[in-house]
Amino acid sequence: MQLTTWLQLVLGRPFRRAGHRTALVAAGLPLHLAVVPLWLWLLGTMAALVRAPGAVAVTPLPVLLTLVVTPLLTVGQRRRYRALVGKDLPRPAVPGPGRNWKSAVRRLTGRALWRQVCYHAVAGPLLAVLDLAVLAVWAAALVAASIYVWIWALPPQWRVTDLGYTTQAAYITAGGLALLFLGPRLTGALVRLEARAAEVLLGPSRTEKLARRVADLAESRAGVLDAADAERRRIERDLHDGAQQRLVSLAVNLGLARSTLGDLPEDARKVIDEAHREAKEAIAELNNLVRGLHPAVLEDRGLDAALSGVAARLPIPVRVAVDLPQRPSPTVEAVAYFVISEALTNVVKHAQATRADVTVERIGETLLVVVADDGAGGADLAAAGGTGLAGLAKRVASVDGTFSCRSPAGGPTLITVELPCAP
Repeated sequence: MQLTTWLQLVLGRPFRRAGHRTALVAAGLPLHLAVVPLWLWLLGTMAALVRAPGAVAVTPLPVLLTLVVTPLLTVGQRRRYRALVGKDLPRPAVPGPGRNWKSAVRRLTGRALWRQVCYHAVAGPLLAVLDLAVLAVWAAALVAASIYVWIWALPPQWRVTDLGYTTQAAYITAGGLALLFLGPRLTGALVRLEARAAEVLLGPSRTEKLARRVADLAESRAGVLDAADAERRRIERDLHDGAQQRLVSLAVNLGLARSTLGDLPEDARKVIDEAHREAKEAIAELNNLVRGLHPAVLEDRGLDAALSGVAARLPIPVRVAVDLPQRPSPTVEAVAYFVISEALTNVVKHAQATRADVTVERIGETLLVVVADDGAGGADLAAAGGTGLAGLAKRVASVDGTFSCRSPAGGPTLITVELPCAP
């Protein structure tokens, strides 16, 4: 059983899919040679013009015909590539559809079209030579390996008069068998070469691949940000409607117990008072947590109302000016809110400021946020160590925004944020 398996691996593996690949190689010959007559025509016309300058010039005609048949040949090569490799060849970026002369000029001058012309006019004939070579190897291998069949098809008199044919035929048969084992490897190498040439010239260029990759990454990142924002909203709703309501109910019951149960011992009353106070503190902390996750007023009424609420809770006067003809996307709106809220918190904690100003306006497709204070200054983004201002910069960068902080020693501090809000 092991010997049979070994023989199948040694003798059968090289020939697996060899016939299919060889047929596809043969099918590529007419596609690879389709443009050759046109270019021979072009060379002949140019030679005629050199010999007889007064002759009628039809030089552009082969080039125009090449441009016409190139898309058709590309379709055929894509189908052959799918059969060779088992997957579709990515398509390069092409100018948008249009029937005016500008769109036609863009298509004719596009890199994708001329890379296809290069494939069919230059790489195609070279690959056709390799196709013929591989097919010749297969033909020679089959003929040589079956030489005895051809000999026995000859008249008996020839075999009697040429008795030395057996030795020569044995050598020819051995060479044919060797070529049979070499044929699948040559075919596989040619298939890999043709697939590589098709990917380079018929598929998207490296620049287009990188652009598509960047676009895919930007789209996936936007999806992650939207999912994170939606998850924060869900947590905020669950805390507001669940745990917070339970704590409020507990605080109300403890307050009722303290008011109605007047005959309780002093120790029990102290326990109820302490539990009531801790319940109210827990409600306040949970309110701050919910507000930090995603304030409901931001979703319901927008940035102006949410920032006004933040400014009202600060111990210093804050002027808020919001000029937005329309609301930005929820993700950008949330980033702007949290950046402003954190910046104002830093003003109160570290800037020793007496006032602050917040300006939010939309300029074109950019949301401009400016936070200024009259504090001591000295804020350093580079020395933030991954927290504070550096955290704000990372949050802004998550939506492809820009963050700058100008804070000389002695103040004032000016934080400027630009967030893209294109629809």
